[in-house]
Amino acid sequence: MTLVTCDHFPHLLPLVLLLLLQAWQGCCHPQCLDYKPPFEPRQPLVFCKEYSKFGCCDLEKDGEISVRFYNIMANFDHSGYMTCGKYLRSILCQECSPYSAHLYDAEDANTHMRMLPGLCPDYCSEYWNQCRYTLSLLLEDFGGPQQFANLTATIEEDSRRFCDFLELKDKQYCYPNVLTNTELNANLGFVSEDPTGCLELCLQEVANGLRNPVAMIHADDGTHRFFVAEQLGYVWVYLANGSRIDRPFLNLTRAVLTSPWAGDERGFLCIALHPRFTVVRKAYVYYSVSVKKEERIRISEFTLLPHDDNQLDHSSERTILEVTEPASNHNGGQLLFGHDGYLYIFIGDGGRAGDPFGKFGNAQNKSTLLGKVLRVDVEDNDESVPYSIPPDNPFVEEKDSRPEIYAYGVRNMWRCSIDRGDPATGRGRGRMLCGDVGQNKYEEVDIISKGGNYGWRAKEGFSCYDRKLCQNSSLDDILPIFAYPHKLGKSVTGGYIYRGCQMPNLNGLYIFGDFMSGRLMSLKESKITGDWQFNEVCMGRDQTCRFPKLINSHYKYIISFAEDEAGELYFLATGKASSTARAGIIYKIVDPSRRAPPGKCSIKPLPVQIKGKLIHFYPKEGKGTFSKIAQIPIITTPQTRRHGKPLQYPQGTTSQPITTLQPTPQATTRGRGYKRGRGRKLRVGSVRLVSADGLSDRGRVEIFIRGEWGTVCDDLFNTKAATVVCRQLGFTTAFAVMKRAALGEADRSVRILLDDVECEGGEGSLLECKRSRVGKHNCTHGEDVGVICG
Repeated sequence: MTLVTCDHFPHLLPLVLLLLLQAWQGCCHPQCLDYKPPFEPRQPLVFCKEYSKFGCCDLEKDGEISVRFYNIMANFDHSGYMTCGKYLRSILCQECSPYSAHLYDAEDANTHMRMLPGLCPDYCSEYWNQCRYTLSLLLEDFGGPQQFANLTATIEEDSRRFCDFLELKDKQYCYPNVLTNTELNANLGFVSEDPTGCLELCLQEVANGLRNPVAMIHADDGTHRFFVAEQLGYVWVYLANGSRIDRPFLNLTRAVLTSPWAGDERGFLCIALHPRFTVVRKAYVYYSVSVKKEERIRISEFTLLPHDDNQLDHSSERTILEVTEPASNHNGGQLLFGHDGYLYIFIGDGGRAGDPFGKFGNAQNKSTLLGKVLRVDVEDNDESVPYSIPPDNPFVEEKDSRPEIYAYGVRNMWRCSIDRGDPATGRGRGRMLCGDVGQNKYEEVDIISKGGNYGWRAKEGFSCYDRKLCQNSSLDDILPIFAYPHKLGKSVTGGYIYRGCQMPNLNGLYIFGDFMSGRLMSLKESKITGDWQFNEVCMGRDQTCRFPKLINSHYKYIISFAEDEAGELYFLATGKASSTARAGIIYKIVDPSRRAPPGKCSIKPLPVQIKGKLIHFYPKEGKGTFSKIAQIPIITTPQTRRHGKPLQYPQGTTSQPITTLQPTPQATTRGRGYKRGRGRKLRVGSVRLVSADGLSDRGRVEIFIRGEWGTVCDDLFNTKAATVVCRQLGFTTAFAVMKRAALGEADRSVRILLDDVECEGGEGSLLECKRSRVGKHNCTHGEDVGVICG
C-alpha cells in the first residue's frame, strides 16, 4: 500500500486531520466515554488523582492510562519529561473527567467522537509552544506511528493549524476551563433540576405491546425474572435479559370481568407471590368476577405446576375471599405481603360518588370490608380454612367489626408498596405507603399503620368532604403525608421508595404518579422533621437523556409502579386506557447524573428452566405508535477500541429515517423474500445496515438479492457507493466507509453477494453500479464493508 501524504492536497488537510481525531458518533450527556453517567470510584485513583472523588474511571482504567503515559514518556530524556509530562498527563487523564463525553465531542449525534479531548485556546497555544512534537505519540494507539508522522509534521510548525483541530470551540467545556466553571460544577453528580425545580430523570423501555399492564412483581428467588399482569387476565413471565416466555404464567381471561371501555376499573387487578415462593410455590390474585349477575371482588390462591416454575396450575384455584361490589368502580386492587408475612388486601369503598352507602359510608363502617385495608394469615392453610386472622389485628375484640380489618377510612387505594429501608441504616424498613384516589378536589399519599382511620368520607386529603362527619371529635383520623389538588392530577398512582443500588442519588426518594395527568412526582422525607418534601419529576431535556437505550418521554396513563429484585424502580403506562389495546409499556427510571461504580451493582441471575419459547424484547421507537414489525438487531463481533476493550456504540435515536424494512430471522428465509406482518415483498436490491446494537445509521452493509440477504466486499467500495446505500436508507450523507469488517463480519451462513462495487453516487441501488456478477467474489467475511450514514 502506498501512503499518500497531504503535501499534495493542502486544502484537504483540515478534513483529514478532523477525521483522524474523531472516531465514533455518540449521544450522551453527561459525561463518560462509555456513554453512561460518572461515578465515585470504589478505590481512590493513583494516576489521575484529581478524579478520585467523581469521574469516569475506576482503578483499572486509571492503571491503563498510567501505562500509556509511561510508554510515551519512555521517548523523553529528563528535561523533556519535566517539560512535557504535565501536558501529556493532563490530556490523557481527561478520559476520567466527568465531562469526558463533552471534551471528546461524544454528545452530539451529528458529530464523531474525538480521539483526543478538546483543549481551550490558551492551553493549546501553551502546549504547542512547549511540546508540539508529542502529538504523534498521543495518536500512536490509533494506528502505526508512520500513519500520523507525515500528517502531524505538516501542522506542528503552524500553531493556528495545530490548534484548529485540537481546540474545543465551547469555551465553557474545553480543558482546563471546565475545571474552574463554578456554574457547571456547583451541583455536579446530583439529580439535575430544571429552572422550576423539577427533577430531571430518564427512562429505559424494558417491555412493550402490553394490554393495560396493571402490576409487575418479582419472585425474590435469585432469578431476577418479573411477572407482569394485564387487566384482561394474563400474567406473563419476563426473564432478566428482557425476553418473555411465550406461555402465560396465568390465564384468567375467561373468568375476569372487564371490558374494552376506556377507564373500566374492573378486571384482573393484582398478583402477589408468597414471600417463600421457592418453598411454598403459591400465588395470590385479585380480580373482578360476575356471579349470578352480581359483581364481586375475588381473592384467589393458585399453586405452581409441579414441574414448571413459570406456570401456575389453573385447576388449583382456591377462593380465599369474595366481596360483593355495589358499583362497578372503586374496586381497590392491591395485594402484597408485609414483612410480618401476612397478606394485605386493599379494597375500595364500593363505588359511586361520595361513598353514599349507609349512615356514614362503607369506609367508616367496620362491619363491612369495603373501604378497608385487610390483613389475613394464609400460612399452613392447605388442610383448613383459606385464611386465619392474625391475633394482633386491631379490631379482633371489637363487637360488630370484621376481624380482617387492619385499617379503615380509605376511598380507593391504588398501588401500595413496602419500604425496603435504607441500605445502610435500615431506616424506614417495613413502612407501607399507598396512594388513595380522591373524590372532587384532592389526591393523597398515606403511610398505613395498624388500626388507623384515614378519614374518608369525612375528609378528602387534608380538607373536609362531609362537614358533619369531619367535625366529629371521635374521628381521630390519620392525615396523609402529602395531598395534591386536581390541577396537578385526578387519580394518584402510588409508587415506591427507591432503595436500589444503581442510582445512589435516588435513595430514599418516593416516586409516584398520576394516571390522568401523566405526571411523575416525588417525596423526600426530612430526617430531622419527618416532613415530606415534594418535587415534580420531569424528563431530562436537551442532552440530558441522550444515552444509549434512554428516552425522555413516556405514555401518559401511568397505571402502576414496581421494583425488581435488585430494588430498581419501574412504572407501567399505556397510551390508550383500554384493556384490549396493546399500547402498554414498562419503563425503568434512570438517573442520568450519577451511577454506582462499575461492578458494584452487578448481579448474576440464577438459571431458569424454560418450557416453551422465548419472545425477545426490542424497544419500540420513540413515543409514537407501535411498530407492526420488530426491528431485530443481528449480533456480530464488536470491534475493539482503546486497550482492547469493546467499542461502545450508542443506541439508535428516533430522529433518523428508516425506509428499508429490517427483517427478523423468523420473517425471512432463503428463497422467500416476504416480510411477515405487513405482507410486503422486499425489493431486489434493498439494503440494510447491521450492527451489534441494532443501530439504524451504521453497520455492515447487506443487500437483498434472490430471496436472501448477503454481504458486500470492501474491494473498490468507496464513499460514492456508501452514498448510494445511505440515500437508499433515507439519509443524506455518507460519513465514512469502514473496511475489513470494522463494523462486524457476518457468520458463515450468510453469503457474500457483491464484490468490486464501483458507483458514481447517483445510482438507485448497488445493483446499478459497476460490479462483479452476483455471488462472484475473491474475498472473505473479514472484508465485509461497513458504512456510517448521517
